[in-house]
Amino acid sequence: MLPRLEKAWSSVATGHSPVPFNAMHCPYCGAEDTRVVDSRPAEGGNTIRRRRECEVCRNRFTTYERREHALLVRKRDGSAEPFSSAKVVSGVNQAMVGREIAPGTLNRLARGVEAFAEEHGPEVSSSDIGHRVLEALRELDEVAYLRFASVHKEFEGAGDFEREVAALEDRT
Repeated sequence: MLPRLEKAWSSVATGHSPVPFNAMHCPYCGAEDTRVVDSRPAEGGNTIRRRRECEVCRNRFTTYERREHALLVRKRDGSAEPFSSAKVVSGVNQAMVGREIAPGTLNRLARGVEAFAEEHGPEVSSSDIGHRVLEALRELDEVAYLRFASVHKEFEGAGDFEREVAALEDRT
């Protein structure tokens, strides 16, 4: 075993560690000696928020622990990229420009899309993601739905909009 790993493993086995293996550095003074003061769930339980205190300068700061996504989105060109709820929020936000929306709505929509992707993962197509966003927007705001649909479905003219409006009216 490598000496550094051996030292880290022995500290785990004995229950104490003189210096954490991957120490969290203080953003104020750069010291490695920080301690967790408080931990609590955040963002609907998907994140852990930790308040830390630097043992050297005594400043406090917040860190967030998130799991790494194993979800991949397969794009139309065949490439793949990790799922990004921020990208979903950004796309929907563009469709919602000038429209009123309650605070937190976009994040809830993105979490719903992410839950859909997790159910159908570990790899989901960008087309499936787009369809799920359209389903959510249909209930949320018809104008935003049409804006998003025009990009997602690659509208080429007014006829495409007319067909989509007619389909929207048939569903209501």
